[in-house]
Amino acid sequence: MEQTVRNDTVADRFSERKLTWKSIKDSIPATAYENPTLRGLLYFARDLFVFAGIFGLLYFAESWYFLLPLWFFAALSISSLFVIGHDAAHGALFQSKRLSYWVGQIAMLPSLHAYNQWAYGHNRVHHGHTIKLEADFVWHPVSPEQYQKMNLFQRMLHRLYWSPVGAGPYYFTEIWLKGMLLYTAPQKGALRDKLLVIGFLLSVSGGLFLAGAYAGSGFEPMAGLWMWTKVFLIPFIGWNYTMGFTVYVHHINDQIPWKGRKDWSPAYGQLFGTVNYHIPALFNFFFHNIFIHMPHHVQVRIPFYHLNTALEGIKSVYGEYVIERRTVFRDYFHSTMNCKLFDPEKGEWLSYKEGRLSGGGLPAITSA
Repeated sequence: MEQTVRNDTVADRFSERKLTWKSIKDSIPATAYENPTLRGLLYFARDLFVFAGIFGLLYFAESWYFLLPLWFFAALSISSLFVIGHDAAHGALFQSKRLSYWVGQIAMLPSLHAYNQWAYGHNRVHHGHTIKLEADFVWHPVSPEQYQKMNLFQRMLHRLYWSPVGAGPYYFTEIWLKGMLLYTAPQKGALRDKLLVIGFLLSVSGGLFLAGAYAGSGFEPMAGLWMWTKVFLIPFIGWNYTMGFTVYVHHINDQIPWKGRKDWSPAYGQLFGTVNYHIPALFNFFFHNIFIHMPHHVQVRIPFYHLNTALEGIKSVYGEYVIERRTVFRDYFHSTMNCKLFDPEKGEWLSYKEGRLSGGGLPAITSA
């Protein structure tokens, strides 16, 4: 079922009902929390097998008609392992913290994410302040006035990030480069995990370069560079686009008005701050139900294979607030064309043109 109710009516009803985070969590059936160790390990083993098979084929492939689909599925296979690491970091996949760490860190290595480094920003900040203005850092919107104060380069970068082709550059720069590589979280194990990922990056890159360079009769640096590019660089770029797209559609939608600190509540952020998408089975094989995203925000300890069960429980009590859709790609293009700026006083998403007309005085520049 798709719900396309308007922002103002849903937000008003939400405020009037004064829901609590605990009451929402209480609507989730107890069976949704069951996480037998064997089941989590089997999913992990399955994803490792698929990942190894895809990248094994990619290593030997040379023709473009093999490379293009393999690059596509390589990005998806990195995503599938990342979801395993994501659930492990939330304590949803295993009861053992030690097992969660090792499975999570291994699963996150292909995406070059450090387990504890990532968990600090994601678990504490993003989940603790979902769609809260001046707090949630993931795809955080700016107001017309804030946009007006940007210099030319910043405005062009903003137009790139918030365009239909901006998901990859945004995630690579703002989340991975700044959040994973340049920043070190004040959390135990964050630096250690980051060094582990950097070591993995350098060793895999070096190994691929040498394997390609010495594949012929002598040392050929360009062959080594091509091997690194096709097996490592392009899949990693594809992964950034995949994950940037995924995070964007979860939280940026004209049905989701962000709130300031005084109007925001944990119940509002976790229940009304995400869209639930029913995606094709081929994609869901890799994404492990993570597009059924609202139950995960309501209770992070629900393993991905129980998210549908949790959603049905929440819908049975709070169905009027649940946003469910099947048009993920159409919604992405709609949002990237219309959700450029956010008016915090009116609680409305604006295009750049609407931002200028609203009195923000936006400079008119060519869209990047």
